Amino acid sequence: MFKNILVTGGAGYVGSLLTPHLLNAGHKVTVYDVMYFGDDFLPKDNPNLTIVAGDIRDTARLAGSLKGIDAVISLGCISNDASFELDENLSKSINLDAFEPMVVAAKKAGVRRFIYASSSSVYGVSEAPDVTEEHPLVPLTLYNEFKGKCEPLLFKHQDPSFVCVTVRPATLCGYAPRQRLDLSVNILTNHAVNNNKITVFGGSQKRPNLHVQDMVDVYQALLDAPNEKIAGEIFNAGFQNMSIMEIAQLAKKVVEEVFPEKGDIEIVTTPTDDIRSYHVNSDKIRRVLGFEPRFTVEDAIRDLCEAFRAGKLPNSMDDTFYFNVRRLKALKAA
Repeated sequence: MFKNILVTGGAGYVGSLLTPHLLNAGHKVTVYDVMYFGDDFLPKDNPNLTIVAGDIRDTARLAGSLKGIDAVISLGCISNDASFELDENLSKSINLDAFEPMVVAAKKAGVRRFIYASSSSVYGVSEAPDVTEEHPLVPLTLYNEFKGKCEPLLFKHQDPSFVCVTVRPATLCGYAPRQRLDLSVNILTNHAVNNNKITVFGGSQKRPNLHVQDMVDVYQALLDAPNEKIAGEIFNAGFQNMSIMEIAQLAKKVVEEVFPEKGDIEIVTTPTDDIRSYHVNSDKIRRVLGFEPRFTVEDAIRDLCEAFRAGKLPNSMDDTFYFNVRRLKALKAA
């Protein structure tokens, strides 16, 4: 068991669920995060949690936090395919330039396992019926270009005492304490609940989806796996491949059930220049690690409906807390 775990980006969407999960599983957790979204939702009263407000570009600061750490889960990045709206240098400095120095610092500190969150968007557009881990990378944005370029930078430092593994998550969905409402399922649900109308850009593009709780379980599986099963490996992590229109129709159905007082929710389609479309195959993670997703896209939509109903997501159309790029623009992040 890896006793001490450092999670970069541990105060993000996935981190806000992963951090309490790891603490509950008996790990000591250090969250290293620049805190663009704060940390009020983290379990600060837990004595096994250390929170460091730090930038992964500050390698010296990060190296100090890596002392005594057994495993790193690398989530910290400018996360969004729309991040090209921001200063290109910001995305490059965080998502690419800072990555290898972080890996080197982790290895030097004696970290034994490094788990890197890449993205299934590295596949770009593919007509292949099943996109496996061997599929060529066809980056369409800086985000997926940099994600793909970091993978070999990690693996060149792989050795028996420093086990490296990459996961390529699907588009995540569902409720988490640091909620994101800029991801396809979450966007469509938010609009159905709070606008009584869903606008679909395009609609035919296929996207792989994974519930954020299943993503947490993937990281636990990668911590639990023996070295020989994951060393130098890449795993797709997705569940249901659906078109954007299929997601919209499901959001409409569920929201009309949960909020009957809203009546009929309209779906409007408009053209899009976002042509990312790919059907991801996640058989390898099932075969090698025995990982089976537990939650569906419908579960994610229902979770979000419950959160809206309970008042957990106030001001969900306007508060930049829910939108990565909007928040970074508002903060003039550099």
